[in-house]
Amino acid sequence: MPAKEAKPKNIIDSIMYSYSTSSNPYEEENRILKETINRLKEEIEKFRASPLMVCEVREMLGNSCLIKIPNGNQFLVNISSDCEKLKSGDLVLVEQKNLTIIKKVPITRRFNVEKFVIVEKPTITWEEIGGLSRQIQEIKEVVELPLKKPELFKKIGITPPKGVLLHGEPGTGKTLLAKAVAASTNSTFIEVVGSELVQKFIGEGAKLVKEIFEFARRKAPSIIFIDEMDALAAKRIEVGTSGEREVNRTFMQLLSELDGFKPLDNVKVIGATNRKDILDPAVIRPGRLDRLISIPIPNKEARLDILKIHSKDMSFGKNVKLEPLAVKMEGFSGAEIRAVCTEAGYFAIRADRTFVTREDFLKAIDKVKQEEKIEGEDYIGMFG
Repeated sequence: MPAKEAKPKNIIDSIMYSYSTSSNPYEEENRILKETINRLKEEIEKFRASPLMVCEVREMLGNSCLIKIPNGNQFLVNISSDCEKLKSGDLVLVEQKNLTIIKKVPITRRFNVEKFVIVEKPTITWEEIGGLSRQIQEIKEVVELPLKKPELFKKIGITPPKGVLLHGEPGTGKTLLAKAVAASTNSTFIEVVGSELVQKFIGEGAKLVKEIFEFARRKAPSIIFIDEMDALAAKRIEVGTSGEREVNRTFMQLLSELDGFKPLDNVKVIGATNRKDILDPAVIRPGRLDRLISIPIPNKEARLDILKIHSKDMSFGKNVKLEPLAVKMEGFSGAEIRAVCTEAGYFAIRADRTFVTREDFLKAIDKVKQEEKIEGEDYIGMFG
C-alpha cells in the first residue's frame, strides 16, 4: 500500500506540491500566490484599523444616543444600523473619529462590580468566636433580628438600624463577627475594602458604590462589609486636590445609599475600622451606621476562651494547662493567640513530635511577643 503524501505546511511546500500533482503547475502556483497576497492584505488592514473606544450609554434620544466617554465628557452620537437595541447603562464600542456606535459590548455591570468585591457564603459559627459575648448580642440585635424577624419591628413600630460600625484594635475579631452574622442569617457576604472604592477618574468611585448596593439588593438577603472604613469615610477637609474631591464624591454617594435604604430592606451594612477617631460624623450619626460596637483587646477570661477555640484540635502533652498560658498572653489580640497556637505546633513538628508541650507554647508566646516588639520599634523608628 503506497504511503500517504505529506500535506504542504507553507507557501513553498504548496508550490512544490502543485508542480508534482497539477497538470498545469504554473496556474496552480499563480492561484496560491494570489491567495497568500490576499490574506496578507487582510492582516495589514487589521493592523491599520483604528482601535474602538469603550463608552457607556447614558440615554437614548430617538435615533441618536447620549454616551459618556472614559474621560467623563458626554456626546450625542449616531448609531450604526448593524448595532442591536441599546438601553441606558449598556457598554458600547464607538469609532474614535466621529464616535459612531459600532456594536454593544457583551459585558454585564455585575462583572465590573465583582472585580472589586469578594462575594461568599461564610460558614463561621458563633461558637468559633470567643470572648465577645456582649458584642455578639449587640450585632445579633442590629443585623440578625431584623433579617430573621422583621415583623417584630413592625408590631412595635420602630425602624431597625441600617448598619453597624465595628471599631477596635487590629486582630480583635471584627471580620469574624461580620462573617458569623452573615452565616447565621444565610446572607450573601459582600466584602469590599474602603480604598478600593476610590477610583482614578471622576465619578467612577461613586458609580462603583451605587453598583455594589444594587448588586447587594439583587442578592438579598445580603450584608455589605466595608473594611478599612477610614480610607473612605475620614473627616472631610478643605483640600484643593482633585484626589481629595474624588474621595469626597465617593463618600457622599455612600451616604446617599445609606439614606436611600427602605427601613426593612434585606441589605445591611457593616463597617470596620481601627481608627474611629478620624471618621466623619456624618457616617456614624443615627440613621446611617446607628450602632457603634467596640471590639476590645481580650481580657483574661476572653483569652482563655479564644485559646480553647484555636487549640481544640491540637494534641497536648501531659503538662499543658491552658489557664496559666492565657495569663502569660496578656495584651494579645485574638489573631496573636491564634499565631501562638500555630507557632507551638511548628515547634512540636521541628522536634519530630505529634503532640504539643507546655514548653512549645512558652516558646511560641515569646516569639510572638518578640515579633510585636520589633514591629513597634520599626514604627517608632519610622516616625521618630
